Amino acid sequence: MKRMPLALAAAVAATLALTSCSAGATPSPSDGSAADGPDALNIGNFLDVTSWDPSLADIGFDGPYLSAVYDALIALDADGKPVPSLATEWTVADDDLSIDLDIRTDAVFSDGTPVDVDAVITSLDYLKQGARSGEAYLNVSAFEKVDDDTVRILLTQRDDTILYFMGLGRSYVVSPAAIEAGTLGSEPIGSGPYVLDGDTSIAGAEYHFTKTTDHWDAEAYPFADLAIFPITDATARHNAMLSGQINVQYGDVANLEQAKQQGWNTAERVSGWAGLVITDHTGAKSEPLGKLEVRQALNYAFDGAAILAAVGSGAGVATNQVFPDGGTINDPALNETYAHNMDKAKKLLADAGYADGFEISMPMSPIFEMWKPSAEQALTELGVKVTWDNMQMPDYQLNAPNYPMFISFLAMDGNDVATVARQVTSVQWFNPAPDYAQNEVIAPLVERVQTERGEAQTDAVEELNKALVDQAWWSVWYQANNIYYTASGIQLQPIVGMMFPTLRYITQG
Repeated sequence: MKRMPLALAAAVAATLALTSCSAGATPSPSDGSAADGPDALNIGNFLDVTSWDPSLADIGFDGPYLSAVYDALIALDADGKPVPSLATEWTVADDDLSIDLDIRTDAVFSDGTPVDVDAVITSLDYLKQGARSGEAYLNVSAFEKVDDDTVRILLTQRDDTILYFMGLGRSYVVSPAAIEAGTLGSEPIGSGPYVLDGDTSIAGAEYHFTKTTDHWDAEAYPFADLAIFPITDATARHNAMLSGQINVQYGDVANLEQAKQQGWNTAERVSGWAGLVITDHTGAKSEPLGKLEVRQALNYAFDGAAILAAVGSGAGVATNQVFPDGGTINDPALNETYAHNMDKAKKLLADAGYADGFEISMPMSPIFEMWKPSAEQALTELGVKVTWDNMQMPDYQLNAPNYPMFISFLAMDGNDVATVARQVTSVQWFNPAPDYAQNEVIAPLVERVQTERGEAQTDAVEELNKALVDQAWWSVWYQANNIYYTASGIQLQPIVGMMFPTLRYITQG
């Protein structure tokens, strides 16, 4: 079987528009001063910027682009916890129905106008209506001005994920004048650490930026010069770094040994999971999938470690869980729950009344062909006869969720409650009709996650994770790593939820 380059796994996440966090603090010099390193940061990104308009941008690979020209109200630390940015602090009301943000008063847009509370509210209203950015504000009824440096977010219900989503890339503040003019998509005007140089930039090929004078958070952005080069081909991107055109790249595991020989720094972290998404846990679309034994049989039938080695070149971890490996919820002991055992899988299928197997239709698209041989081999041996319906992207994203199960690669989140929301409870392209409420094991645990606080909530998420594995909610094969190479003097901190981290995670040192 041909392996899937890591870049292709990233392309899956990017193509499907998924948002698509070892952990530590944001890398920075221990003494607070600039560390030794190059003055120029030249990034080789996997994809071109989706849009300079934050309401339309994709979190995945747009991070370096947007974080250059815009400041966010809230950022994330390396563990996915919200941290201050333009909002210096926030207070959640006792009834959980409002959040007050204290806004710093020394930020200025590149057009010379101040970043004041009115501008922040204009941006938030704009982001709430955004086709992509709106996901962060589904429970927001309004934004209102409390005083000259305070914005209040009014909520229709408790929302434990809004601050995380804002920090992930959904709270960039933009110029009200640019919103009114409708020019954000091509001429970004923000208060960020850099300004896009339209004269030297070539759309789709290279983007050059001028450093903002006296930026309020200048120490977090030590590079005097910035350029970002979208280079889709992994070999071309690697050659660009060998030649010195770039000094940071979204890497391919195939180049790991050469990267080490070059003395480059490497950083990697899990980013998404590959496996079978099961959309039907009740048997409404496929009667067999409504039976727990059948779903468990599907889990035993797949050898995740072998698929990871063959398709993902071993860059990741074989697991049955959707909570990120190395995170607080992921339990390595659960990875043995469905150790590959075809005999046990066949027995479970027989116990469920399908000793002769069953038939099912599944979609297939070129971007998932690398996984097809593994899936076909395991399912055939189990006794499941698959009819593959071939289609092109983006038809796959449109049609796949209509099938009872399908192959996919889904991005993960560094926030535990956000993981529950995105993977289980909320409507997503891959989960258009969540059916967790009909499962007597999963439903009460979800309710606990949504109502408990603090350690009690964490305990509930841990129990839910185990239940999701026991209930074989998916057939997860493995979690794949993102990998990055940086030249000597540059450090990069990977963040779960960001296919390419924002600039605050790329530092000298």
